[in-house]
Amino acid sequence: MSRIAIPEPVAAPPPLPSRIRRTLELVYSVEGVTAARVWHWPGRVSVGIRPATRSAPSEILRRVESAVSGLREPDETWDFGLLD
Repeated sequence: MSRIAIPEPVAAPPPLPSRIRRTLELVYSVEGVTAARVWHWPGRVSVGIRPATRSAPSEILRRVESAVSGLREPDETWDFGLLD
């Protein structure tokens, strides 16, 4: 009689820090964003997006930058770019 392999339970990923979660919420609220990633280091945040094919990437990046501007801390550097 053959045995059926039962998969091990997968642990849930740790919750995102609230600031990263809010950044992603704001980025995804921009029309034309189909995917997004946020990286955070002390004093630096990078945001990468994948725009919809019908949208001008430079225009979407400008809107994303504007959407998250309220989250910026003094003396913090933010970078914006496109995901491959």
